[in-house]
Amino acid sequence: MSMDIHQILKKLPHRYPFLLVDRVLELEKGQRIKALKNVTINEQFFNGHFPHRPVMPGVLMLEALAQAAAVLAFETLGKEPDDKTVYYFAGIEAARFKRPVEPGDQLILDVVMGRMKAGIFKFQARALVDGEVAVEAELTCAMRSIA
Repeated sequence: MSMDIHQILKKLPHRYPFLLVDRVLELEKGQRIKALKNVTINEQFFNGHFPHRPVMPGVLMLEALAQAAAVLAFETLGKEPDDKTVYYFAGIEAARFKRPVEPGDQLILDVVMGRMKAGIFKFQARALVDGEVAVEAELTCAMRSIA
C-alpha cells in the first residue's frame, strides 16, 4: 500500500512547516512502513543550521521517523487523527547519527512496529540516504485521548 501527500494529510495532524513525510512508498498494517522525505534547500531550518553548510537537524530526522510511525499506527488501528486524540513522542533510545543529511537528499524512512499495547507503540526506525543509514533509533510513541 502506498499514499500520496493528500492521503498523508488525512493521517497526520502535522502541517507546514512541520509535516516531514512527503510520500508513503510501502505500508503493511501492524508491520512496517517505508516513506520518504524530500530534503530541499527551502526548508526553514537551513537558514540557521548552518548557513555555511546546511545540515538537517538530527532531532528533525527523528521527528520524520516518528511521523512515519504515526501513519503506521493510525493505519494499523484503522483510525484517523481527530481533535480528541494526540500522538506523542514518549521515548527515544539507542539513537545513532551515521551521516549528515543535506539539501537535495531523499530521506527514506524505514520503520518496523515492535509491540503495541494500551496505546503505547514501540518501533525500530532508521532513515537512509542513497542506501546509507543516516540515523537509527528505537522509538516509543503514545496515542492519548485529550479532554
